[in-house]
Amino acid sequence: MPETGRARTTGRAVLGGVLTGVGIAAFIDETVFHQLLHWHHFYDKSTPDMGLVSDGIFHAGGWFAVVAGLFLYADLRRRDTLVRPGWWGGVCLGLGGFQLYDGTFQHKVLEIHQIRYGVDVAPYDWTWNAIAVLFLAAGATLLVKARRAERR
Repeated sequence: MPETGRARTTGRAVLGGVLTGVGIAAFIDETVFHQLLHWHHFYDKSTPDMGLVSDGIFHAGGWFAVVAGLFLYADLRRRDTLVRPGWWGGVCLGLGGFQLYDGTFQHKVLEIHQIRYGVDVAPYDWTWNAIAVLFLAAGATLLVKARRAERR
């Protein structure tokens, strides 16, 4: 069954939101935990200089995601086809998805960095991942709302 124009528009809104959400999460992580608190770098398995280089690449990637997401948002607004619950649902999914990926895969599987060093990381990990799940739940709720609006 081919997608309707409205379904494609909702999909583009979700994609734009996800990209924006990933970029926002990356910006917050980089700014707060890497630069202000100095808790870790994106890649901590090398020299401090390489950690700073990895932070710069990570920061640039996050901003690229925000710019791409906002271009999609602007195009949908220009066409007057923006599905706001879809876009906001995508933002929440991007934020939560990035954070859960970071907290599980990067911290635990790849071990490229921990959220913090020299302390018991369990409370930090649980908080980090619980917040991610809350964002994912909010995003899923908003996507259900967007799909219902799409059917009307």
